[in-house]
Amino acid sequence: MSLRKRQRSASSSRLAAFCSPPSPPPPSSASACSPDSLSFPNADLLLRLHLDPSSPDDADVKPDIDCQLAAAHGTFLDLHVSSTSLVRSRYFAALLSDRWSPSPVAAAGGRLSLAVAAAPSCPRPFHAHVEVLRLLHTLDFAGAIRSPGDALDLLPVALQLLFDACVEACIRFLEAVPWSEEEETRVIDLAPLLPAEEAADLLARVSPSPVAPGPSSAEGEAARSPSEAMLHGLINSAIHGHPVHAATKAFVAMLLKEYPSRDCVRKVLDDAFRSRLDKVKELMGKYASPDFRVAVDSDEREAIQKLNLQSAALNVKHLYWLIERMVDLRVADNAVTLWSDQAALATDLQKLLSDADMWRNMTPGLPMLVTRCTLRLANSVVTGETLVPRQVRMKLVSCWLPVLNVCRNIVQPMHLHKSANCQELEEVFLQIISTLPVPEAQELLRQCLGFSTRNVDDCPHLVAAFKTWFRRAGRAPLGGDN
Repeated sequence: MSLRKRQRSASSSRLAAFCSPPSPPPPSSASACSPDSLSFPNADLLLRLHLDPSSPDDADVKPDIDCQLAAAHGTFLDLHVSSTSLVRSRYFAALLSDRWSPSPVAAAGGRLSLAVAAAPSCPRPFHAHVEVLRLLHTLDFAGAIRSPGDALDLLPVALQLLFDACVEACIRFLEAVPWSEEEETRVIDLAPLLPAEEAADLLARVSPSPVAPGPSSAEGEAARSPSEAMLHGLINSAIHGHPVHAATKAFVAMLLKEYPSRDCVRKVLDDAFRSRLDKVKELMGKYASPDFRVAVDSDEREAIQKLNLQSAALNVKHLYWLIERMVDLRVADNAVTLWSDQAALATDLQKLLSDADMWRNMTPGLPMLVTRCTLRLANSVVTGETLVPRQVRMKLVSCWLPVLNVCRNIVQPMHLHKSANCQELEEVFLQIISTLPVPEAQELLRQCLGFSTRNVDDCPHLVAAFKTWFRRAGRAPLGGDN
């Protein structure tokens, strides 16, 4: 209890602007000068509330102003109060104690003065002080605190007067009810003055405290800020944690787009992309593993392989949704870099596609799902939505071009939309190749000859790419010594 009192005493010192040492107002009679004096039961003292003369807004009020003029301007208010009730405030209890010699109350003729830091233009400059003084007499906190605004009006005065019961009542009310944005700003302004122990739950709402990770916490969770953790959870819910997938995905996409910190969104999406990609690699690695094929009998192996491939296809769908968000928000550069460095995954996919019966019976859509992911990332590079270094652009094409060549050869003629995806990816790859130096473009263009195997007249994009390369290769060197 002594510690709590010391904390509140420290807080009260910060409110010095609201309070001045007891000094009697001008020597005229208070009761005669105050047009609206208030009286509480068992009153035995006169308390004068007066505007703080040190306030800049009150600079035009002269210290020697006569009492009638001061009352007319509303610069003070007299209240008849009970000393027995006032001592519920530690401020007044100290003021009225026997420690003062001579007693300030006796010296002032049974009269106290309390400075109020409010501008004279304020329509009710003394309202909050009067209400707190009323509560000192009635303790009717439930009747006085009916809204967050009431609590926020009373709390600074209760802190100033060290009225602990009122401070606790205000904090308890504010912690339990919602606030408007303006009210939250007021809470934040008062936060440094609030007693830490009683206000812990209240302050946790406006500013999460750092929590040390427990022994079971994952490293990724421990490293995330509260905002990142929330966005991470929303992405997980959008991907596979909510029954209404389309609506949830649209809502989460909107939140990501409107979130003010692009760096935070980038980090969360990068983490989610890497996690889904690792899962796809793990599942495809199990399919391609020769150890798995030997260790399990054929029937069980087929059932497990089907489960693995279907799970891989589902995770590729999740990857595509993440890629769309990243491209839309122009934070896909890390995803392009990662996707360009997946030679092992590309090899596993080629192994799968060489086993036509396996993938057609188990996951017929997997090849085109992968093609769509590659197309979306590559197209963002071509359009300039995603800027990556030359080495990444070259690796993106060299890594996924073999998979494209296999995919385009297995697409059935009746699957027109799938064939269109393959042809669009061909065009995009050729455009990326056109951004590379002549020697690197030469190496990759040779691997694109398969684009012409269907019909020479059906590959104008390939013809244009070779014409561009020959034009550049035949040009005299530019720059340097002539």
